[in-house]
Amino acid sequence: MQETQKKIKLAINGGITFGAKLNAKQLVTISEYMNDEDELELTTFQQLYIEVQESKVEEVEEKLRDVGLSCYPVGNYVKSLRTCNFCKGSEEEGMPVAIELNNRIAGKPVPFTLRPAYTGCPVGCGEPLVNDIGVMKIKDTYHLYLGGKAKGKDAHVGALFMENLTPEMLYETVENILDIYAEHGKKREPFFKFLNRFGLENLRNLVVL
Repeated sequence: MQETQKKIKLAINGGITFGAKLNAKQLVTISEYMNDEDELELTTFQQLYIEVQESKVEEVEEKLRDVGLSCYPVGNYVKSLRTCNFCKGSEEEGMPVAIELNNRIAGKPVPFTLRPAYTGCPVGCGEPLVNDIGVMKIKDTYHLYLGGKAKGKDAHVGALFMENLTPEMLYETVENILDIYAEHGKKREPFFKFLNRFGLENLRNLVVL
């Protein structure tokens, strides 16, 4: 009897760019690793989920990256950065900063799945106020919000944690926060519950710039 190979779920998206788009070559490449009965799951966080054989994960990731797709682990990790559609241009809306922040934090292991979001202006299309970590570009600086929750009867906006950050200050602050959460968070403790228990002021005192 043939042994069934274990399957691993991968999260895929088109990276951070103008709009949320995939081209035909990318879609064809994804389909190469799917059977006729397989389904492609679209999440609310701008990701597609597919399942691939564990033995082929590295091969699949390489092929997907070759056509411009980004791959991330699924589970208790920092998710890829949810962004707005950068409607007024790359530099003006801070796309390079969003890309760099995503490169630094996406895929980091944490006690529970963490959702970061970014928006290039106060309109807030990237929904930074209702995600675990939210970044809002205000003119040439960045405001950082923590602890938002989009769903449930206890849904709420995040608290303004720091404001007027430069890009480097933003990167360092978010990385410090994630390190503290990874060290002090309980197993499967959502980020907003960690903040309630740990305390924003206590967290602020530990974040060193």
